[in-house]
Amino acid sequence: MTLTYADWQQRAADLSLNGSAYIDSRRVASRQGEWLESINPMTGETLTTIAACGIEEIDNAVAVARRTFDTGAWSRAEPTTRRQTLQAIAAAIRDNAEELALLDSLEVGKCIHEALDDVEESALLFDWFGEVQDKCYDQLAPSPSHVQATVVHEPLGVVGAVVPWNFPLHNASVKLAPALAAGNSVVLKPAEESSLSALRLAELATQAGLPHGVLNVVPGYGHIAGEALGRHHDVDALGFTGSTEIGKRFLIYSGESNMKPVWLECGGKSPHLIFDDCPDLDTAVDNAVAGIFTNAGQVCSAHSRLLLQEGIADRFLDALQARISTLVAGDPLDPATMLGPLVSQAQFDKVCEYLAIGKREATLLCGGDTRQIADGRLFVSPTVFTEVASHHRIFQEEIFGPVLTVTRFDEESEGVTLANESQYGLAASLWTSDLGRAHRLCDAIQAGTVTVNGVDAVSPQTPFGGMKQSGIGRDYALTGMHKYMALKTRWIHY
Repeated sequence: MTLTYADWQQRAADLSLNGSAYIDSRRVASRQGEWLESINPMTGETLTTIAACGIEEIDNAVAVARRTFDTGAWSRAEPTTRRQTLQAIAAAIRDNAEELALLDSLEVGKCIHEALDDVEESALLFDWFGEVQDKCYDQLAPSPSHVQATVVHEPLGVVGAVVPWNFPLHNASVKLAPALAAGNSVVLKPAEESSLSALRLAELATQAGLPHGVLNVVPGYGHIAGEALGRHHDVDALGFTGSTEIGKRFLIYSGESNMKPVWLECGGKSPHLIFDDCPDLDTAVDNAVAGIFTNAGQVCSAHSRLLLQEGIADRFLDALQARISTLVAGDPLDPATMLGPLVSQAQFDKVCEYLAIGKREATLLCGGDTRQIADGRLFVSPTVFTEVASHHRIFQEEIFGPVLTVTRFDEESEGVTLANESQYGLAASLWTSDLGRAHRLCDAIQAGTVTVNGVDAVSPQTPFGGMKQSGIGRDYALTGMHKYMALKTRWIHY
């Protein structure tokens, strides 16, 4: 059944919201009695209050996770048991898709159709890691006579996870599915702007059969709860998605505590190169729009730097403007909405500052202003700046909003130089009919994922992560699970 705007509004009104932390498979309040507000960015109204966990809650959650790990109820469970449980979690996610999508839409202003896509992608992750974890074989190494040498994977123990607000449920699942598949217990700290779907997911996981205490969710402020988790001496590894600035802090926390491995998926400023021999201009334009304006540009791998070869630039920009003009801004609960509000007043103010910078540095092609949609005051028009040079701030700095920069180039080598002229290296995309060029640029561009004749391709089967200051390590695929495991070599003399 296709739901209407009125249907989604009614379902939102009927939601029961619980912002208490989830520790040892039960809801608990902050011991300090402190709460933070969950704000609907569309209306500016408080949805509910969220437990502002502190050091005590982090200590408690880690202790519970350690105890459950040591009992072996999950860490030493049969592989088939873990597979069945993770796939039951995937089924529970799908069974509660509307509720989970609503929680993300209400908390961060995500368009409801995008939130539903995120729910399905989250379920796929639990399905995929559930299916693969009992099919990963250990190794028998070459060894001398009368010696057997084996290399085995073992879960690390307690994994901490800190995730951002832009894809609340999906980012949580990216960390949880592989860490749980590996046999670890997990303590998750969601972003203060978006805790509700992660808290609900933890409840659903318990109902699906995950043993008590294996998954704990401790919302709160990053500089309190996040730092406490990062500095904790009994956390064996930490996965983080967020800004490069905060990612660097977690490296410091690790170095000043127990030297836990820290896996970082951080900022991005992805280039999108369109060559004169682009095989399908209309499709490339559609992809360029999706690459920057999805989720109002609040995407780590957003393709915010459009690099156009001179021969195609004018035609591409004409088609781009026409396509942008069709984007409908509105209430995220309206299925017709293509562009929702920014997540918070702070993010809105930051993007507005960059609009002012862009108007000083470059030429405004379209947008560049703000809107009020019904009660919503946090809307930024889809914005494109042209005549952008590589030294401009809007070319170099991550804006995290619906702002696209356009830079022209002549030769292939110039396009590669522009693409790489960034501190980031998360993703890149390019359009060409020349197979040789496609291979050359896949080699030459410094990014963790390069997509040819498409944009920002991601799947559970392939690793995702960045080079340079976009991060350390990879999510997804077998590498996404193995990073939460220890390699142990066993020598048996007989």
